[in-house]
Amino acid sequence: MPHEKVVAVYDTAAHADAAVNTLKSAGYSAHDISVIRNAGGESNEDLIEPGFWRRLFGRNIELDEAGAYGQSVLRGSVVVSVHVAESEALNVIKLLDSHKPADIMDPVWTHGSSSREPPKVVVPPPTSAADLKKGEEVVRLAEEQLNVGKRQVDAGITRVRRFSIERPAEVSVSLHEEHAEVTRRAISNQRGMNDVDWSEQTIEVMETVEQPVINKTVRVSEEVVIRRKGSDHIETVHDTVRQQQLEVERVPAEAVKK
Repeated sequence: MPHEKVVAVYDTAAHADAAVNTLKSAGYSAHDISVIRNAGGESNEDLIEPGFWRRLFGRNIELDEAGAYGQSVLRGSVVVSVHVAESEALNVIKLLDSHKPADIMDPVWTHGSSSREPPKVVVPPPTSAADLKKGEEVVRLAEEQLNVGKRQVDAGITRVRRFSIERPAEVSVSLHEEHAEVTRRAISNQRGMNDVDWSEQTIEVMETVEQPVINKTVRVSEEVVIRRKGSDHIETVHDTVRQQQLEVERVPAEAVKK
């Protein structure tokens, strides 16, 4: 099972002791917990020597990082490291982070600031030939993992434009007309008709006609509300990842000799 070392630096011994007690209360063994402090057991030369920290955390630690650990311990800080299985590293980080670890690589902190960062995971270096037992060989198998992020892109715009058009419209209306009507009729009874007026006479009759008068009024027929509405959907991303596998083939001695 892969293992890792989780390292945290505390600017006070009280914070470091509290972190160690929290780890033990969570079930982590004291044999897997290391505490490095300047208590007189190590000389100043050992604390600032990169080899000292590489023996503790692995050969992949950088020189400046090893020097920062040494200087922080000389100033009174306490380094706590936990050797745990890879699956437990995240939980250990949360436990150590609850006691306010310090950021030793922050130049501001080295002058007394309280700037902090979460504990770091120190991954052990690859197994070298010197670490193998006699007759052992190591073949490492790697695999890719598919990590999908998100980014926001423009999907276009929706344009709403108001404009006017003309369309035919009709309304039926009743119009009244008055005209003069001339009717002639015969007179059969001639009595009283002897006195005839021979003077000229003009009679005028006023005629009227109604015409439609067009008047337009405006009314608001409807209103349109425009807003942006968000929605979420699940999209499955398909891709391929590489994974190394191991094939074991036993070759008889007779075939090897050929």
